[in-house]
Amino acid sequence: MIVGLIDVDGHNWPNLCLMKLSAYHKAQGDRVEWWRPEGRYDLVYKSRVFTDLYSKDNITMTNADRVICGGTGYGVSDKLPDAVEHTFPDYSLYPQFSDTAYGFLSRGCPRNCGFCIVSGKEGRRSVKHADLSEFWSSQREIKLMDANLLACPDHEELLAQLAESCAYVDFSQGLDIRLITPDNVALLNKVRTKAVHFAWDNPNIDLTPQFQRFVELTNIKSDRRRRVYVLTNFNSTHEQDLYRVNTLRALGYDPYVMIYDRPSAPPITRQLQRWVNNKRIFHTVQNFKDYMPGRRHESWPMCLCQKT
Repeated sequence: MIVGLIDVDGHNWPNLCLMKLSAYHKAQGDRVEWWRPEGRYDLVYKSRVFTDLYSKDNITMTNADRVICGGTGYGVSDKLPDAVEHTFPDYSLYPQFSDTAYGFLSRGCPRNCGFCIVSGKEGRRSVKHADLSEFWSSQREIKLMDANLLACPDHEELLAQLAESCAYVDFSQGLDIRLITPDNVALLNKVRTKAVHFAWDNPNIDLTPQFQRFVELTNIKSDRRRRVYVLTNFNSTHEQDLYRVNTLRALGYDPYVMIYDRPSAPPITRQLQRWVNNKRIFHTVQNFKDYMPGRRHESWPMCLCQKT
């Protein structure tokens, strides 16, 4: 067969499903290529991670006998067959990311957060999905996409595999600070990381003790390497958002504001995001009340005003 692939979201981030489908079909002797309007295909896969809000599917085709659309951008019900899911990815599709491995060691999450699709898509238990060797082969960096690795009963075994790889590991979706223990932090201390990510999504749960505990246990001493996603515009007030940001900074973390449904976010939330996520401003202007976009504050270096 001649198989065409379409990454609807673009090529700024490798599409893991397409890489696995490519490897699977090549192993069957099929010819696989990125879809072209002038080509002719027996089968075309269209994959989309994001919904219409962030990724539009405006691609119309008449040159394929069969078209299969998949990915969370189309819905959460479709899954890859096991034979494809556990195929080593075809990293040649994205040569610009050739020195990075992408994959899941675990699937599922018990939290069932209202803003997240993982529990509905993968289940409300975190379970081991694969060994590291299923998607890593000596690349310098590993980007994990696990939703809640620490909730997996086998997470210590999986952390040990990451440590033994000696690759830089990015827990891209964040780790669950509520599940930190002396034992798993001791293993995390052996994993090479440029930074470790957590999240403080629910403003009604005070995670201050857990964040304090991690600082005491970790060998990561720089606040720039201890990062925390802060979800805003989802059942939180501005005061709750600002409290989490200021508390994390006081505890020695680097907060990063995430806006849920950005088009509906009030101006003050977008201003908070700009203040926090522009680190040159955030570390110069200590109080949000002193930050007004487009207006120079007397404590700002002139270069900061020119950059924003």
